[in-house]
Formats: sequence, C-alpha cells, structure tokens
Amino acid sequence: MLTALRPGVFDTHKSTHSIGGIFGSGAAAACAAKLSSQQIRWVLDYTSQQSSGIAAWSRDIDHIEKGFAFGGMPARGGVTSALLVHSGWTGVDDIFSGENNFFMANAPHGDLNALIDRLGERFEIMRTSIKKWTVGTPIQAPLDALEAILKRRPLAPDQVREIVVRMDPRTSVVNDREMPDVNIQHMLAIMLVDRTATFAAAHDKKRMQDPLILRQKAKVRLESNSGQPLLTLTLSDGSSITENPTAVRGTAENPMTRGEVVEKARDLMQPILGVSATTRLIERLLDFENIRNVRELRPLVQRA
Repeated sequence: MLTALRPGVFDTHKSTHSIGGIFGSGAAAACAAKLSSQQIRWVLDYTSQQSSGIAAWSRDIDHIEKGFAFGGMPARGGVTSALLVHSGWTGVDDIFSGENNFFMANAPHGDLNALIDRLGERFEIMRTSIKKWTVGTPIQAPLDALEAILKRRPLAPDQVREIVVRMDPRTSVVNDREMPDVNIQHMLAIMLVDRTATFAAAHDKKRMQDPLILRQKAKVRLESNSGQPLLTLTLSDGSSITENPTAVRGTAENPMTRGEVVEKARDLMQPILGVSATTRLIERLLDFENIRNVRELRPLVQRA
C-alpha cells in the first residue's frame, strides 16, 4: 500500500506508519475471519475510510502518541473493518478506483499498479525490519558500530576520549532530544557504560542526569555525514578505532537470528508478564501456524 501511495502521501503531513498498519491489520483480520473475496473488498473499503494519522506524533516528547498512531489505532481500525463486514455490512466494491476513490483522496499521483506487482510472489512482510535496539531508527547503526568495537576491544569508558558520529547535527532528529531513547549522545553513553542498550536503560529518564552518563555523553560529537566511517572512537592514548556497519542489524539485509528476536522479546515482556507467562507466550508464537484459535493467546498476554 505504501509503495503504491508514493510519492503523494509522503509529501503530506500524514503518518505513513498508521496507513500501512491499518491495511495490514484489516488484511489479517479478514483472513482470520475467513471472509470471501467479495467481503474482503468491503473490508478494504471500510479500512480506507478509517485510514488516518498525522505525523505530529513526533512532537510528543514521551512517545506515547506514537504507540497509538503506529499500533493501537491501526489495529483497532483494521479489526473493526473485518467485524463490520463479518456481521453483514456491505460497502463499495472498488474503493481503489472509480469516483472519489482512496487514491484520489490520498495520492492522485500514486502507482496503482504497485498494488498487484508480483502479487503472490513477493511478500513484503518478509522484508520487515525488527529493531535490535529499542531506540530511534537513526541510532540503530551507531549502536551496532559501538557494540562491535566493544566486543573486539573491551574498553573501559575512561579509555575513550571522544566519539564522533557521521550524522549532521543540523538535520538529525536524534540530536540531544528530551527523551533518552531518541537522544543519540545519551544512548551511546549508555552503551559505553553498560556494554548494551536495554529497553529499561533506553527509557530511564533519571539516568539522563547521572554524572557518570553525562561525563560519557559529553564525549559524543556529531559532524557532517559526508565521508566515512560512521563511528570513530579516539582513545586516551591518541589512537583511534573506526567502524562502519554496512547494514543495520534487524533489517532484511542483516536480519537478527531467532535467538536475538527471542532475547529482545523477553527483555520487553518479562517485566510485565513474568518469567513463566513470557516463556509460554514465546513458545506459542513460535508455533503460531499450529494454533487453532487466536483466543488461545489471550490468557498469555494478560497480567498475572
């Protein structure tokens, strides 16, 4: 859907994450409800009517609205579309063509042919990126680079004099922001001290005032992203170490292993669900194709 909407909707102030999410949710819900091809046409109609989202979410300093715009609202809308049709509602058969269609309203110059390009052959879901680090996207590669350096050479924080990141400070959306998870200087300081960057550390605002972290953060400098490498560490003895990852960990070009995905899931879920429930939920999700009814997962995603 987002490929078909290019470039139109990308030149507006709409949230593309919300648009992509609701069509994915609607498609999944329609399949789960075993709707006919005619009914799925109506699901697409109701999903198009509900497609919304404004990019203003990026101004929420707590990133709470982001969760609604990216996940909650699209999930609710897609399921609502399927439930309406499942209960007998009808709608427009061809919401992507004809008078007042979805593309006319959102991207008059979009590419309709992209909707069916290699349909049944190429599955975009297989190219989904799963972030290894629970931080803003531009911080992923620098954290990858620093982790790689620290694995090769376990430096103590005081052995590092300066960290230079090739990222233009004038345009970077992660330059010394109020939130720890989108503040690149802070997150590199966390990695230098902790040797990793957990969800808890990336969302601990108190540590933004920790003298130890502030001392390391002061070493981080952003400079114009022209040239290579991405990350350069200057050590206290004057020597330097560089790292320039070719593909961010978690992308289709450099996917995480199943073990890494499970490790991240545990880090996110265990503090909420507990050890036992988290383990059972992960086991069931890894065997998802054998689940007879999705309601079997409901008890596993509830707090004890």
